[in-house]
Amino acid sequence: MATLRRAGDPALVTDPAVIAEVLATLEVTLETLPVPTHEQTLSLLAAPELDTADQARLLEALDGVFQRLQAEKGYQERDLVVLYPGHPQLEALNTRFHRIHTHDDEEVRYVVDGEGIFGFVLPDGSQVELTVLAGDYIHVPAHVEHWFRLNQRQRIKAVRYFSARGGWTPLYTDRPLQDFVCP
Repeated sequence: MATLRRAGDPALVTDPAVIAEVLATLEVTLETLPVPTHEQTLSLLAAPELDTADQARLLEALDGVFQRLQAEKGYQERDLVVLYPGHPQLEALNTRFHRIHTHDDEEVRYVVDGEGIFGFVLPDGSQVELTVLAGDYIHVPAHVEHWFRLNQRQRIKAVRYFSARGGWTPLYTDRPLQDFVCP
């Protein structure tokens, strides 16, 4: 279950209705989708690293979600992000997306293992961070100021869905990140 934290406030928001209300100000949607529990899928989810063949197998196990999204929203492509402690590009990737940016296209992720943090700039200029976990499906509309980072676990497997071929290009806004107080 996702949790939300406001900049400068140590309180953790866990009420799904309150989280949905905050995200609705940006038209960001968050849903819970079941993660498959087949033995082979669970084995792939438990592995910290996946080679290309294993990534393809995991994407195939999640094809039902992709097919539904293709029919409903016209998504053209998908890929699998697999990040873990020791990943050779972990620091560079975390640095690249831990800056406030937008995209000309929507950003859509389905977290199937681990966790990560999406941050958002709200209409009043305040900032929030949303921790997403396995089973969370998030849709961030185009042009919403946001960032993404890993938490201390530094582990996530997430399917990214694209409506345009080629993926997303970050357009950095140079807005500074506010401080998030953790208890």
